[in-house]
Amino acid sequence: MTYLTSLEQLEALYAPAPAAATIVKVAPTMTPHYRRLVQASPFAALATIGPEGIDCSPRGDQPGFVRIHDDCTLMMPDRRGNNRIDSLRNIVRDPRCAFLFLLPGSGTTFRANGRARLSTDPALLDSFAVDGKPPRSVIVLAIDELYFQCARAIIRSELWNPARHIDPATLPTPGEMLAGMTDNQVGGESYDQAWPERARQTMW
Repeated sequence: MTYLTSLEQLEALYAPAPAAATIVKVAPTMTPHYRRLVQASPFAALATIGPEGIDCSPRGDQPGFVRIHDDCTLMMPDRRGNNRIDSLRNIVRDPRCAFLFLLPGSGTTFRANGRARLSTDPALLDSFAVDGKPPRSVIVLAIDELYFQCARAIIRSELWNPARHIDPATLPTPGEMLAGMTDNQVGGESYDQAWPERARQTMW
């Protein structure tokens, strides 16, 4: 197998240099058009890095769940999850962080790179409450750069095409995967049967 081992090799392989549109779309602060993308998105992947390596975590809520605090700051509530807190551990130790927003039905994706901190300010947590349930923390991202991504990946994958949606019945369930990894000590059919109600009660 052949590997690239230098920037010179990499840049030669991907010549010519990026077109002007690829460069000028990068903004250091929020723009009116970029604001509309953030406000419309119900889903973002959260990327962090720490001593154990990198982490990428799915985050989703109602459209606009990531709040534009000001032109230099984004805020993402940490909703209920599995309490692994891998991403949050990373942020506490290394502030480098990125959000990748998806917009259902659109080929455009949107990236926000910056430095994050975790806030537990009571007033801020309360402002993100849903059904009276505030998050335990809020990820506050100081923006370094913002830019949209072209639609090729979405087009190639046909991500929003219902005809290409995968039938869940053809995939292993969480209970099956857990049982397979623990010699049936954890998971199983009872896990799958209980999960929808457990999720409903702990969504926020």
